[in-house]
Amino acid sequence: MFTPLHDRVLVRPIEGDEKTTGGLIIPDKAKEKPQEGEVVSVGAGAKDETGARIAMDVKAGDKILFGKWSGTEIKIDGKELLIMKESDILGIMS
Repeated sequence: MFTPLHDRVLVRPIEGDEKTTGGLIIPDKAKEKPQEGEVVSVGAGAKDETGARIAMDVKAGDKILFGKWSGTEIKIDGKELLIMKESDILGIMS
């Protein structure tokens, strides 16, 4: 298992639809990069100037939205994941 450090978050991107509403299949090259994902694991949080931990706002299992170009793509156990700072996350979906 991979545990991010500090204020980093490991995210499994959620792919968009493969077809348009009209039924046309969208080729891989034309698909938009996913901007939605599920948090897999989180770091312990950053430290403030006194050394106290700043609690993370997201937790494993949260569905999130993130910026289009956020994160670094990594592969763990054959799965494509993103690692990003918590500040790259735009919000939690409910």
